[in-house]
Amino acid sequence: MSEKNCPCGVGMYASCCQPFHLGQAKAQTAAQLMRSRYSAFVKHEIDYIVKTTAIGQQQALDVAALAEWSKSNQWLKLEVVQAKEKIDKNHAQVEFKAHYHDGQQAQVHHEISHFVLYKGTWYFLDPTTAMQITMKQACICGSGKKFKQCCAQYL
Repeated sequence: MSEKNCPCGVGMYASCCQPFHLGQAKAQTAAQLMRSRYSAFVKHEIDYIVKTTAIGQQQALDVAALAEWSKSNQWLKLEVVQAKEKIDKNHAQVEFKAHYHDGQQAQVHHEISHFVLYKGTWYFLDPTTAMQITMKQACICGSGKKFKQCCAQYL
């Protein structure tokens, strides 16, 4: 892959995912956010990974582990299996396969990810954080709704 091609596979990096990484644009769809997050892993843009995770989860992320995973793998390609942009008013789902080589053998990370739209911005709902969330507390996305009435069913 040429340095100019975007890791997400859609276009040229300078006009595809780089504007998101530089804070010059924001994803218009959950699939676009997911693609830009994949490119951020390839380009080691860990701050972007943190910034695009649900607001209430950002403090719980293991930033060192994210950086290590980003750098220790050779990222090969992204395959979007399907995107459901409207599973309800503010949530979307993207199924993808991230192909990479871990230094030993080729691997495929297959995931069905969920995203939330909050104040016009898409965020990733990270199911791996070690947060203790109760159903009655405020939602991690910042919506002001109770967690059980908002993002609970997607985590």
